[in-house]
Formats: sequence, structure tokens, C-alpha cells
Amino acid sequence: MKRLLLALTLLLTPLVAVAQDAEWQTIVSRDLRFRLEMPSPAEQTVTREGEKGLVSPRTAWQSKLDTQMFDFDFVDYEEGWFSTHDSKEMARDLGRGEAEKAFPHDKYKYVLDKPVTLQGWDGYALDIDAPDGQSVMMRTYIVRDRLYRMLVTHKDEAKSRDAATSFLESLKLADTK
Repeated sequence: MKRLLLALTLLLTPLVAVAQDAEWQTIVSRDLRFRLEMPSPAEQTVTREGEKGLVSPRTAWQSKLDTQMFDFDFVDYEEGWFSTHDSKEMARDLGRGEAEKAFPHDKYKYVLDKPVTLQGWDGYALDIDAPDGQSVMMRTYIVRDRLYRMLVTHKDEAKSRDAATSFLESLKLADTK
């Protein structure tokens, strides 16, 4: 009953101002474990990957707003995959992952590179600025044995940054720690 009430609260909670714009849509998982806002239309893809430990397909949504890219995905791992390990360390490793190779420190400025939490769950924030004024913001969260990832690009201007921030802050989880 408590979980149902929490899920209903997630669905009925008023959306942030930018999310009420007709250009944005609400994404709610089939299992009601999360909700977020992203530009419309968001395209969903489901892919079966061979990565060790996965017990579900990776489900992702992608959309664009002007030149910005918005990506969100989640995947479930075997029971105990994350929950029996240090989730702070795992969130850091997964949050930084390939980013350090794709965005070398000598060419890109890491403006945010730190552990974060979302509703008590461990995560990692990585924001990187490119020399041309473009930026990428990434968030990784571990909730029990589910991995959530968010990525958004933005230009060095208020409207673009605000849209990126609204997207990242819109993720609401039914599971609290």
C-alpha cells in the first residue's frame, strides 16, 4: 500500500515549470519506479545486451531540444550486483567510466566531479566543459540493483543550461532509502 501511495504521489505531483511547457513530456516507468521530464518527442529503445550481470534489457529514452541531446536509461542487474558492494565507489566508477577516455583532462574542463545522492541513493555527477562552449552533464545513480544514467548537452547560455538542469532535477524515484 505504501509503495502504491508513493507511486501515485510521483504521478500526481505538480511538474516543474519548464516541464509544463508543451515541448516537454513526462516519462514514467512501467513498474512505476521512476518519473522524469524530457523534451518531446522522446524515443524509447529497448536493447538486450550481453553485459555480465544484467537481468533485464536496457531501456532508454532519447530526445532533442534545438541542438541539445537528452539521454536517460536504466537497467537491472542480478540481485546483489550492487547492493552487496560499496555503492559510492561503484557509482563513481560507473559515473566516470569511459568519460575520462572520451574527455581527457588536458583538453576538457571538469567543472563538477563528485559523489551525489538522489533521495538517499548513491550517485555520481560529472559535468564537463569543452573549449568551444559546449558542455555535457552526466548523472549516474544506483538504486538497489538498478542502474540509472542521465546525460544532457548544453551550450553556454542560460536557456540551454536551464533546460539541462531541469531535466537532471526532474528524476523522481519511488524507492527512497
